Amino acid sequence: MNPVVKNILAVVAGIVVGSIVNMGIIMISGSIIPPPEGADITTMEGLKASIHFFEPKHFIFPFLAHALGTLVGAVIATKIAATRKLLMALLVGLFFLIGGTANIAMLGGPMWFTALDIIVAYMPMGYLGYKLAKK
Repeated sequence: MNPVVKNILAVVAGIVVGSIVNMGIIMISGSIIPPPEGADITTMEGLKASIHFFEPKHFIFPFLAHALGTLVGAVIATKIAATRKLLMALLVGLFFLIGGTANIAMLGGPMWFTALDIIVAYMPMGYLGYKLAKK
């Protein structure tokens, strides 16, 4: 297979699998740490309107979803890529960083979570995924 095509498929596969991991964690989060009383988390508008009710514990699973989704996606991209494996892993991280930044811009949230999410959950996890996959 052409290395360029294989690298593109590696990034796409990383994004798809990482997104599945991300959504899986988000979907189970409410059963482990219930949302605040009266918070409607079924729609983006409801979530935005009730985000001020959230306590730090309510941000654990969103952070884990973002970090682990990126990590798994980067591992997949590294394993599949034909060449420039670090770049492919970091492209997955960049994709999730852009998505996370857009999500934060739409929803808001506390500054500590925004900083933690942007700084730790994406590019470092892309790099860590590369390192783990290389072993």
